Amino acid sequence: MGEQAPGKASGRARSAPEGKGSAKKPRVPQPESHLAMVRRARRINRELAEIYPYAHPELDFRNPFELLVATVLSAQTTDLRVNQTTPALFAAYPTPEDMATAAPEALEELIRPTGFFRAKSRSLLGLSQALRDDFGGEVPGRIEDLVKLPGVGRKTANVVLGNAFGVPGITVDTHFGRLVRRWKWTEQEDPEKVEAEVCAIFPKSEWTMLSHRVVFHGRRICHSRKPACGACPIAPLCPAYGEGETDPEKAKKLLKYEKGGQPGQRLSPPPDYPGLPAPPLGAQAASQP
Repeated sequence: MGEQAPGKASGRARSAPEGKGSAKKPRVPQPESHLAMVRRARRINRELAEIYPYAHPELDFRNPFELLVATVLSAQTTDLRVNQTTPALFAAYPTPEDMATAAPEALEELIRPTGFFRAKSRSLLGLSQALRDDFGGEVPGRIEDLVKLPGVGRKTANVVLGNAFGVPGITVDTHFGRLVRRWKWTEQEDPEKVEAEVCAIFPKSEWTMLSHRVVFHGRRICHSRKPACGACPIAPLCPAYGEGETDPEKAKKLLKYEKGGQPGQRLSPPPDYPGLPAPPLGAQAASQP
């Protein structure tokens, strides 16, 4: 064979002499496969189940109608404020028939603390009248019927179905959407697309409790503006670790509700809830939304 032309490669590249440009280039992380993401997502769910074995809907309710009303009221406010408002509301209007005939001004005054009270009053009057006229005064147990009620979308329908009727569903609220994007389960912004993609990752039997666990984690540890990364039990599984405070002691001060030794959002929490009940309307709340 003839001599190799200068500058041409000869099969395997020669390594540079020691001390002359031999530093290794940083390893470029490989994109996560869909299968690896699914396995990581399911492991996060298992971890969250151990962290929050008491996860539950954070709205006080005693029947499907109360849960439906409370969920409509929860738009653009905290569950705590709704829970502080509904005792007087349900004392005045305990059934759809009662609420359907309420004077708009009286209803507005009762729900004023939740904000947007005029629009919410119209929704409550409309859905109560529909329940009275079209469903015999009963909340229907099908999503097709629920989403036809005034003020009721898929999120509200899934809350009611999952927690009042035992029908599995993913509830895509602000916390849920934020965390599943942070965890790279989906890149979607539209709630229905988020719901569809996350549903495809988990067995149907997990959907309702997964929703509670993710929302609990978002409210207590993985906050929007300042996540408590240094106090997060699932930090090793989180691709967004480091977006928040990583110092364990500083992160611990960011924890909320029972994780921070503060009251939760429910005035009447389940018996196994390890935190403190929320204060009634007018009392000073130690917790933050």
